[in-house]
Amino acid sequence: MNLKFNTLYFTFAVLLFGIEILIAKFAHDPIIRPYVGDVLVSILIYCFVKSFLPTPVLPTALCVLLFSYTIEVMQYFHIVNRLGLQNSKTASTVIGTSFECIDLVAYTVGIAIVLYLEKVSTNRKHQS
Repeated sequence: MNLKFNTLYFTFAVLLFGIEILIAKFAHDPIIRPYVGDVLVSILIYCFVKSFLPTPVLPTALCVLLFSYTIEVMQYFHIVNRLGLQNSKTASTVIGTSFECIDLVAYTVGIAIVLYLEKVSTNRKHQS
């Protein structure tokens, strides 16, 4: 597979990463941090992948969703502790430390948003 840099996806990834940082630092509420952050992180990962790989939308979205699910399942098995990273705030934040089924829903919503936006974008390109 050839790498091909896509400025638009990379810009979205950087913006979403900035939003995620703001959420992590300043949102200490029961909705934004745990749920909106998880929705946005799946979109962020998708945009980051598409920044470098010109892969088809659906397989990329499904791979990102599977990756997100895998991370969540690893939280169920306390992977941070098993790796000896329980004292690392970065590892705990990036990987997460607690499994919640609702997080799987949030990742799915994020990928659904991606698929919707990609479809709208494709339709606009074809109409132009």
